[in-house]
Amino acid sequence: MSGSLVEAVSGTLVAVSSPLVLLDAASLYFRAFYALPESMTAPDGTPVNAVRGFVDTIAKVITDRRPGRLVACLDADWRPEFRVAALPSYKAHRVAADGADGEEEVPDALSPQVPIILDVLDAVGIATAEAVGYEADDVIGTLAAREETDPVEVITGDRDLFQVVRERPTPVRVLYLGRGWAKAELVGPAELAAKYALPEVDAGRAYAGMAVLRGDPSDGLPGVAGIGEKTAAKLISEFGSLEAVLAAVHDGRDRKLTTRARTALLNAQDYLAVAPTVVDVAVDAPVLQDRDDAVPAAPADPDRVAELTRHWGLGSSLPRLLNALERRRA
Repeated sequence: MSGSLVEAVSGTLVAVSSPLVLLDAASLYFRAFYALPESMTAPDGTPVNAVRGFVDTIAKVITDRRPGRLVACLDADWRPEFRVAALPSYKAHRVAADGADGEEEVPDALSPQVPIILDVLDAVGIATAEAVGYEADDVIGTLAAREETDPVEVITGDRDLFQVVRERPTPVRVLYLGRGWAKAELVGPAELAAKYALPEVDAGRAYAGMAVLRGDPSDGLPGVAGIGEKTAAKLISEFGSLEAVLAAVHDGRDRKLTTRARTALLNAQDYLAVAPTVVDVAVDAPVLQDRDDAVPAAPADPDRVAELTRHWGLGSSLPRLLNALERRRA
């Protein structure tokens, strides 16, 4: 059945739309860079471990997830001004010591590989999307929020994107690669609720609220002192939302909030006033997409693909991707 998957439901074959897959590109090529040795080089000695790992991941996505549409989502701004203005510590520890204009500290061997990855995507014909002044997370959040036709799968190694899961109007799931492809977790509202002891109704928003309270040192979010992940999840579950938790802080009649938790939240009022701006992914970013997102049946520019394969020594990875496209078409 063209453009769809077929699943057995109670013994009956039911057509299911092929998913729109949204790749968290930077998350995936950073993971590839650290997973594969830098000894993987092009004929001229340029490391291509991130390129090959990233291309291999796309081939696996096409083979295993069988998307009808696919978008590689990019960071136009890895540390957006609106988030830094709200919380100056946001990703501050990742700013390169000698970088101009707040550039991200990126390993020397990875930086030259990013343009190669973009060249490969362009030659193969895979859509890319970005939004000026926003991160890839915001592009993913916006494209997922807009989708009203197909199920959505977000491929990432970043837990922050758990907040986009939903059931309606179309299901949105996160394929989390935090422990690699072999141990990938497909996370929807039910799985998210079970994993973190959160309410299943609006589990994505509940996760974002928990993340605000818990904080995330890797992103420079201090969280609320004295409130860890379990306590944060318990508060969100008991009150239903972060907003309800914060409203209860000033309601002396609400006995569900312990004195200790109320004190901790009162002491963190300044942080809590701005943290949602940092944690919540945008759902209305001005996304620009370079082409139609249909998975190509064949490379957009076969000659350029051949040249990139030869020049950068991608002799196993790019053919593997093209074979995945060919098998999908069959």
